[in-house]
Amino acid sequence: MAKRTKFTWEERKRIIQRLLPPENISVKELAKEIGVSDVTIYSWRTKINNGYLDKKSTNDKNYSPEDKFHIVMETYSLNEGELNAYCREKGLYTETVKKWQQNAINGTEGTQSINETTEIKSKLKKETSKKLKSELNRKEKALAEAAALLVLRKKADAIWEDPEDE
Repeated sequence: MAKRTKFTWEERKRIIQRLLPPENISVKELAKEIGVSDVTIYSWRTKINNGYLDKKSTNDKNYSPEDKFHIVMETYSLNEGELNAYCREKGLYTETVKKWQQNAINGTEGTQSINETTEIKSKLKKETSKKLKSELNRKEKALAEAAALLVLRKKADAIWEDPEDE
């Protein structure tokens, strides 16, 4: 592969995947093959593994689905250079716009990501756990009160027992 000055994040992901089985190519071989330093490969791998791309694309939450749709429509026919210029002007990342385009093609914009679903489940679990703990505490207090009343009643009966009953 000829030396390139810029790789998209999708290309970088594919390159990093070559380090894994079944290909299992070494970092040095891969760096030499694509014309970058091995430090660059390590940097890409670290950023991808640490969720750098997810953090980078968080600005898409500031846009409504209608805004995203309009941006996708405006940018779909643009070449890479025009898209980069458009994104700089609008303060967007090209990866974010490409993700929106892919979501529009796949029809997945309205669906929740796995991370969002996991977050919702986690919050629901915490809320349910809090409610159950508070209900358990309330029931334990009621049971303790009932037990105390029962003990007091037995003591009162023992103290003021009728002598005629004996």
